[in-house]
Amino acid sequence: MFSRIRLTLTTLFASLIIPAMTAPAADLNLVGSEMVRMLQNGHYGRLAYDEKLGARFLNEYLEAIDPQKVYFTQEEVDVLTKNYGSRFHDLLTAGEALPIANQIFDLYRSRVKKQVTSFQKILREKKFTFEDDRSINTDREDLPWPKDLAEMRNLWRLDLEDLVLSEIIRREQLDHLAMAQQKESPFINDPTPEEKISLRYDRFLKAVEGSSPADVANYLFSAVARAHDPHCEYQSPREHEQFRIGVSNQLVGIGASLAAEDDGATKIRGIVNSGPADLQGDLQLGDRIIAVDSLNNGNFESILFLPIGKVVEKILGKEGSEVGLKISEGSSPDAPGHVVVIKRGKITIKDELVTAKVHEFKSGKKLGIIDIPSFYFPYGQSTKSVSADLEIVLKRMMKEEVDGIALDLRNNGGGSLDEVVRLTGFFVPGSRVPVVQAKSTSGYTESLKAPQRRPLYTGPLVMLTSKSSASATEILAAALQDYHRAVIIGESSTYGKGSIQRNFDISEYMPVLSDRENAGHIKFTTGKYYRVTGGSVQQRGVVSDVVLPGISDASEYGEAFAEYALPYDLIRKATDFEPLNKRNLFLPILQEKSQARINKDQDFIYLRKDIERLLKEKEESRRTLNIEKRRHELAEGEERREARNAERRTRFTKMEEEDQKNLTTYRLTLDDALEDSLPLVDLDNDDQTYMRSEKSKIAALDDTPTWPSGIDPVERESLNVLRDLAEVIKANRVAGTLKTD
Repeated sequence: MFSRIRLTLTTLFASLIIPAMTAPAADLNLVGSEMVRMLQNGHYGRLAYDEKLGARFLNEYLEAIDPQKVYFTQEEVDVLTKNYGSRFHDLLTAGEALPIANQIFDLYRSRVKKQVTSFQKILREKKFTFEDDRSINTDREDLPWPKDLAEMRNLWRLDLEDLVLSEIIRREQLDHLAMAQQKESPFINDPTPEEKISLRYDRFLKAVEGSSPADVANYLFSAVARAHDPHCEYQSPREHEQFRIGVSNQLVGIGASLAAEDDGATKIRGIVNSGPADLQGDLQLGDRIIAVDSLNNGNFESILFLPIGKVVEKILGKEGSEVGLKISEGSSPDAPGHVVVIKRGKITIKDELVTAKVHEFKSGKKLGIIDIPSFYFPYGQSTKSVSADLEIVLKRMMKEEVDGIALDLRNNGGGSLDEVVRLTGFFVPGSRVPVVQAKSTSGYTESLKAPQRRPLYTGPLVMLTSKSSASATEILAAALQDYHRAVIIGESSTYGKGSIQRNFDISEYMPVLSDRENAGHIKFTTGKYYRVTGGSVQQRGVVSDVVLPGISDASEYGEAFAEYALPYDLIRKATDFEPLNKRNLFLPILQEKSQARINKDQDFIYLRKDIERLLKEKEESRRTLNIEKRRHELAEGEERREARNAERRTRFTKMEEEDQKNLTTYRLTLDDALEDSLPLVDLDNDDQTYMRSEKSKIAALDDTPTWPSGIDPVERESLNVLRDLAEVIKANRVAGTLKTD
């Protein structure tokens, strides 16, 4: 499964049930050697465990802890590579790599301490003028390490200047917005830019200094896994729990969204409607947690400056148990506080489940759009599955007699292979039709077929994708495209992930008499999947039938740009693959009509200009440290933003008026599907949302107009394409010219 592009669950839910670390911890050296053995024997790529791979392991570890290459010199990296690179794979196998990893991390920790100490002195002196004509490289990932300590310290100084200048410019921009809206500055009670950056580095230093041997092992094991291919990963017990939540969309907790504050506290940014915290009633948006009593027995532990992941571990527990939270009553974490006690409960992450809308037009035509955020499946105690939920929504769509359906899988990073095979059969006619071909490490290829059943829906169908649509999403898109069952609409292509991963509990492979608790899991590639035509999406993705401009066109994003990605290849076409008649999709007509609309659509025109500007910035990859030049850039951006907003307010008002005359939109959630009638979508009603969120003073300054009727340009154009498809099918059916198989 591909990592979700949407909100990270670590920051969303602080109170997950995570296995308590009370049992004897596993021998991390043994965990590492077993993990390497599992990868060597089971990874699809069958990599040669030689000097070249050993050097790759070491390099990946160095870049894992220092991705911007500012804490080690080239000479140090060369020495480490000379001493350990050619045999690092052997050291891992022998369980002797962690002491070296710890030594390297100790050097990194000492450098961070020196950096932050020097920064605090510089920030106190406030000697920045930002008058020189200097610049900073915005991406050091592909650059060499600094040649010596002098160059390293210079990079540190440049980074610090950039951070302070960026904060100054940000405040000037937001103060300008506040003044224009006759509001007070959102920074009245805030520390100065220098103080804010100082607090940020304080938190960073405390996190690095607080790193445990298990944290270092996590860095190392994750780097080793990633050196095999981009989708291999080591998961600590905490990370595996987050994975379980991500694939099942269920957790046990208090139902609150958290964010780290620069002064060390943890802020409540959101509260799940009807969740444990909401029902208890005392926890409020904006509350700042400074201590946690995990057992609610009066023993509070400070969480100041702890990373969110470790705050999560302290707010753990079982369903029905209580947790105490100490809430600061002032802006400072040292201010007096009060205690909130919440009983943990089971939470379904509803905004990650299948949801839908039914758009009814004045003409009488009804179009449904179904949002599928991920291919979730039963895992652990969860019983939720995307196929079961989609079936409920589809059947209600049939009851509503929709004229066409759009499946929205933009940003869907994937999930269960079994689920996507099952739900493909909802749309493709035939008896046990092949959906995808899976090739194992041994070379055996299996054709996975949809269960034998009649399709739930046979009408006009389109599917929305983006560059972030990956893995299982690409399987569905490829199958619907290859069978000529749906029109694929979106950015130039999907992500391009054509590999299959399995998750293994490392403890199950360790010696029986060893301490195996909390060894973690390893997820690695055990196969590749192929389209029923024999093609692959690996590195190429699924190319859209109707292409819309996308901001990803301005970035090197996708499997083709990922390091150590598996190659593209082909196999034979699947047996029993019998596509429908492609002419029944009327693609030339749809493409021509869509292109004509896109060329005139002002929002797509804006998007193309943004893409051109981002490509130019990427090519330059430098940012000036001259404040007047930055102010000039800010003024240009602000002028462009204000002009767009003014144009959009006028245009969006007209669009809203037209929508009110011609369009009625109904909400269709899993709960709504059981009701006699569907409710209207109410964009201003917080009760219709899964979570209510804090709106900060800064967020309140955002005067960007919202999309008319809550329909963004891609969704609106996709509905236009779907309507074109439904109309041309109907016209050709009436004329008797629709091609049958």
